[in-house]
Amino acid sequence: MKLPHVLALTLGCTSLLISQTSTLGTPKPLSSYPGNIISQAQNAKTPPTPPPPPPDEPPPGGRVRGGARRGTCPADTVNLAALVPYTEPAPSVTNVWGLTTTERPTLWFYVPISQSPDHPAEFVLQDQDSNPIHQQDVTLPNQPGVIGITLSANAPSLALNKRYRWFFTIYCDRTQQLPPMYVEGVIKRVSLSQVATEQLKIAQPLQKFAVYNQNGIWHDAVTLLAQLRQKDPQNAKLQSQWQDLLIPVGFGEEAKQPIISRE
Repeated sequence: MKLPHVLALTLGCTSLLISQTSTLGTPKPLSSYPGNIISQAQNAKTPPTPPPPPPDEPPPGGRVRGGARRGTCPADTVNLAALVPYTEPAPSVTNVWGLTTTERPTLWFYVPISQSPDHPAEFVLQDQDSNPIHQQDVTLPNQPGVIGITLSANAPSLALNKRYRWFFTIYCDRTQQLPPMYVEGVIKRVSLSQVATEQLKIAQPLQKFAVYNQNGIWHDAVTLLAQLRQKDPQNAKLQSQWQDLLIPVGFGEEAKQPIISRE
């Protein structure tokens, strides 16, 4: 794999889970829970929720945009981008970091080029000791746009409370000899609180998005909203919420791009 060396990661994540508990039995109506779940789900403008901050030591690092273009990769397009929250504590440091509750989550990317034999692509997952544990080929879309990459069925399920590093790479020649475009970051699977779990049991799709969003579960929130948009691409409310989710974390241009199905 032609990627920079990645140091072993043993980072712990500051928990964002709610400490409240709820009574077991029949789930309570959403209106009885604290917070603004209902208002987030019903209003076209979703109040942005800050993504979970990356832990202090050691920092997750990462690369949110891929800028290397040689060979057949065009030089006049918007960069490859991972739609994942990131911080830039220093000019030469970027931390790309997000949470999920899913064993085999979907990650979302803006791809600036279309499918071609000259552009092989792959997704690679490493464990927290930088050991590659999964690789899958990725078929690019027929046009530039936002795509989701779901860990395939033969990938190991993500263990709770462990960090994993991922890479999404697009090669600029079919022999994979030239420097590629790539992005990388860290993902961690966590459990939701009992309160949030009870909310999800009775929530409508947009309310589920709000639950994930309020609890800082980025990957699940963006996946749910992207899937809703794919089912109803002309829905202005969903388009507005998509932009409200992406623009505050630095993806203004990417928020305008179409979501492309690769099935």
